[in-house]
Amino acid sequence: MNKAIDFLKEVKAELKKVTWPTRSETMSSTYLVLVMVVIVSAYLGAVDSILAWIMKRVLN
Repeated sequence: MNKAIDFLKEVKAELKKVTWPTRSETMSSTYLVLVMVVIVSAYLGAVDSILAWIMKRVLN
């Protein structure tokens, strides 16, 4: 039981050392991730459509 208590004390001490991002930094990062997801999704969708069209032409 003492090991568990010591572990939790160490965890608490380490969490105090963490530099947490501000709300605006978190929001900026979130928006950036969402924009990148949309861009990559659109790109992959376009490539998939083009390759599907090519395969239809080749197989017919």
